[in-house]
Amino acid sequence: MTRQASATAGSTDAAARDAGRGHSTATLWEASSSAALACDPALLGLWPGARVAGAAFTVQGIGGDNLALHRAVAAAPAGSVLVADLQGAAYGHWGEILAVAARQRGILGLVIDAGVRDVTEMAALGFPVFARLITMIGTGKEHPGRLGVPVRVGGAVVRPGDLVIGDADGVVVIPAPAVATTLDQADARVAAEERALAAIRAGTTTLDYYGLPSSGETPARNR
Repeated sequence: MTRQASATAGSTDAAARDAGRGHSTATLWEASSSAALACDPALLGLWPGARVAGAAFTVQGIGGDNLALHRAVAAAPAGSVLVADLQGAAYGHWGEILAVAARQRGILGLVIDAGVRDVTEMAALGFPVFARLITMIGTGKEHPGRLGVPVRVGGAVVRPGDLVIGDADGVVVIPAPAVATTLDQADARVAAEERALAAIRAGTTTLDYYGLPSSGETPARNR
């Protein structure tokens, strides 16, 4: 859970302050004092090393139709992350064409509760997408959907401007009012973990460092 180099640069919103300062989802989750929301673990990056961090631009669409995503790409500000609720539908709502269009407009990535396609092409492009599933099945383009409204993605309610981070461990959402405090606490947590790692590399056991019981007896407080 140590700090990772950020692959993005948050620039549009205070909620995307320094794109989460490069912190991992695990660090932010632990540092958030229960403010963070974890998305369903089924929402995974499409290619190894995919990472995204930025302010959410929310999309409410209808499963099997991707007109709302086309509208979002045209409307979202540069430096934002599209966060789309399409009810987990098993259609390829997003692919190479939309990824290229989004990259051209400075959009950092996509988190979508539904299916996508063109995985090989998006990996080659380096456009980070976190999705529920992959399928080649196409969509309609009839329902405009809604933009900039609260959405539920992977069980987490996401509002416009919330900080969204996705990496190899999943997707976490930090509500905008909690971003500054969470990032400060994440900085402190990383510093503490670096001290722990230094001690462990010097030979200290994790039991000793964290004051954990070395016997097989369960501590009274955990019984």
